[in-house]
Amino acid sequence: MAKENSEPTAKDLKFVKELMSLLEDSNLTEIDFQKGDLGISLSKSNPAAAVQHVMSAPAAMAAPAAPAAVLSQPVATKETPADASAHPGAVKSPMVGTAYTRPSPDADTFVNVGDKVKEGDTVMLIEAMKTFNPIVAPKSGKIEQILVDDASPVEFGEALFIIV
Repeated sequence: MAKENSEPTAKDLKFVKELMSLLEDSNLTEIDFQKGDLGISLSKSNPAAAVQHVMSAPAAMAAPAAPAAVLSQPVATKETPADASAHPGAVKSPMVGTAYTRPSPDADTFVNVGDKVKEGDTVMLIEAMKTFNPIVAPKSGKIEQILVDDASPVEFGEALFIIV
């Protein structure tokens, strides 16, 4: 990657463009990346905002700030994913991947808010490394909230839905 006081290479610029594309095509609002002499910070304040990037050497960088909670379109009356993870009925992602709320793009969703599910029912899929992993209801109950959008990236331990 680029060294301090040197111009970014075509490879560096391509990598930054790929990160920018990932940011714009996802629910994420910020991406921070550090490798060797390269530090990249991308963020957007809303979907229409421009993406910013910064490249510098680690010695010139301040200590990274704690990551802010990533929220998509916060709504005052709706529980946020961060709050929802503490809910006793929250079902959390067992892996990093892409969550799918339907078995195929043209199919209906597995479940909707208010649906009753039985323990073991498939509620969504998480695709990781080109493998679709079923996420099943760990208990019987009613779907109170679905906290992720179809085809959205999820992190390990992120609350996916709430069963009461």
